[in-house]
Amino acid sequence: MNQNLPPPALCPAGTEIYAQGEVCNSLYRVEFGGVRIYRLLSDGRRQISAFQLAGETFGFEADSTHHFFAETICASGIRMLQSKSAHDDLTIDFLPMALRSLLHAQEHLLVLGRQNSIERVAAFLLEMSERQGGLRQVELPMSRLDIADYLGLTIETVSRVFSKLKHRGVIRLPSLRSVEIVRWQTLQNMAS
Repeated sequence: MNQNLPPPALCPAGTEIYAQGEVCNSLYRVEFGGVRIYRLLSDGRRQISAFQLAGETFGFEADSTHHFFAETICASGIRMLQSKSAHDDLTIDFLPMALRSLLHAQEHLLVLGRQNSIERVAAFLLEMSERQGGLRQVELPMSRLDIADYLGLTIETVSRVFSKLKHRGVIRLPSLRSVEIVRWQTLQNMAS
């Protein structure tokens, strides 16, 4: 990729990167922090379809407009990688990233469609661990409400499941945005 890229934009929590319906002409990379990709439903509810974490690229679209909103979930550094209109010959470099995004979306659909609340939260924690290098201490830049909107649950259910997992000794909660996986195999069994 081009080494002459501008520095990342420093964005406070809640900064809109792009909106649904806007022209799609760039890709973005999270340098630090995190981004939620979501859509507002006709009844006003929000469905988060993805979280983008440090080192991940987003903004891929099948056509010329964005179908979702992208917004920072905490203070974040966001780098614009490429304009779609320029460097079209580099788009092949982004194919593996786009395919990983597709695989992630397909796995997320399985979680939403076939798992109960404990299984969903367990799968979510394992996913976050995997995306952070397989660490047992998982940092969650997103709120419990974000997690609920991602998993198709209520915030009360997410909080209740976190409490159950803590009570059972499966996880520890060192802070509001940090989870330590104590019993890895138990969590994996719950997720499958």
